[in-house]
Amino acid sequence: MIGKRVIRYVLIPVLLLASFLTRDLYADRQGPAVEKISPQTQACIGCHSIYTPGIVKDWLTGRHSRTTPQEALQKPKLERRMSAKEVPDNYAKYVVGCYECHSQNPDRHKDNFQHMGYRINVIVSPDDCKTCHPVEVTEYSRSKKAYAVKNLLGNPVYHTLVRTATGLKDYNDGKIITKDPSYETLHETCLGCHGTELKVRGMKKVKTAMGEIEVPDIPHWSNQGVGRINPDGSRGACTSCHPRHSFSIEIARKPYTCAQCHLAPDVPAWNVYKESKHGNIYLSRKEKWNFSAVPWTVGKDFTAPTCAACHSSLLVTPDGEVVAERTHDFGSRLWVRLFGLIYAHPQPRSGDTTIIKNRDGLPLPTTFMNEPASEYLITREEQERRKDGMKKICNTCHSTDWINTHFAKMDSTIKETNEMTLTATKLMMDAWKRGIEDNTNPFDEGIEKLWIKQWLFYSSSIRYASAMTGAPDYTSFKLGWWELSHNLQMMKDAIEMKSLLKEKKE
Repeated sequence: MIGKRVIRYVLIPVLLLASFLTRDLYADRQGPAVEKISPQTQACIGCHSIYTPGIVKDWLTGRHSRTTPQEALQKPKLERRMSAKEVPDNYAKYVVGCYECHSQNPDRHKDNFQHMGYRINVIVSPDDCKTCHPVEVTEYSRSKKAYAVKNLLGNPVYHTLVRTATGLKDYNDGKIITKDPSYETLHETCLGCHGTELKVRGMKKVKTAMGEIEVPDIPHWSNQGVGRINPDGSRGACTSCHPRHSFSIEIARKPYTCAQCHLAPDVPAWNVYKESKHGNIYLSRKEKWNFSAVPWTVGKDFTAPTCAACHSSLLVTPDGEVVAERTHDFGSRLWVRLFGLIYAHPQPRSGDTTIIKNRDGLPLPTTFMNEPASEYLITREEQERRKDGMKKICNTCHSTDWINTHFAKMDSTIKETNEMTLTATKLMMDAWKRGIEDNTNPFDEGIEKLWIKQWLFYSSSIRYASAMTGAPDYTSFKLGWWELSHNLQMMKDAIEMKSLLKEKKE
């Protein structure tokens, strides 16, 4: 509880000044009348403009601070940035402020607590954003991103890879021993992108500029991973792409945002993109583009695609014809999965990939010999439908022949990189057969680690460069075909060397 001294000497004066501070904040900008800000949010601003001014100033730059849901609903359908057809009366007439986001669904939030006379949630979850954005949240909730942490740690194969890569190592009796990684290490490595599970373990006291206050104790908070499990049970973090507190569509549309996680060596999307022709145009012309327009007009607002253009945004032609509907299921336009797995394969039917079982009984979309678990993957007809949708986006700038040639090349790249991974798998299985490596854990020994590089780094790089055409060094030498071929030779040489050593010992 807040001490009486804090209430008397800090809180009461701050609240008395709240309305004046709020008016001052709006005096130097084109914003709404203070009457558009709810009394509760005015109280929040009164304190936070003093103690966390960056948050308030950032919020003031965003549309949430300028537009009420009631006003947003008056826009033509294609121009709307919210999918709700109506919102509760207590939200409709006020701009979307601190209280409007941090007070929703208090009974579902285990992180809800009494704060300065209000019931406040520490974490704003997708289910809170759902009040105004129900379609977006529903789409996202069925995506692979929403299940990112479950798909990683709930899959024993991936979990073994994570443990092997991030666990502490000890050397004992001639062997390297892997220990379990701490959750702190997981938090700043794999789960930094995939998301942490946020559990409330009680309350704790923290010292602040206002004195000592009591807040929920949430280990592994300060995380915006795409599959974060929130205290209300929802999955995901809208702030992964729309960072708080401006929640900007402009930021979400820029590839730097995706580059937080989609980086070389394992997911080299950003690295490849900036070397590609599309990236070349973006980096040269981006200052002249309109990243805020809804819908996003091809050729007018931008002249080369970013990640969002191909995977998410509502796109129209200059004549207003819809090219692609907005989606927050970021895999729904994709027909093939290029990275992160041993082989490229059709997209899974469900965002929850822990349900997959292949012929070997493993929760993987293919066997180690590249036999697909087809019943868990989208059909060929669905693959073609999605590919046609992507071609329609490409067609706004490119000719049909150019597009068909591009995708034929990409199909060949997928087939050939899968074959190169299969060759590496055969080499690894030969090592297991000879008894020079142990298949109990396929990720922890030298030859096995070379095998991992074959599909996790090199094949992924080549496929990305093929998909985003125009980054030939990433298909050739930089994590490309040179490395694929060299890596196979390294595996072969290591097998022969370890076999000779084994024979000498025997």
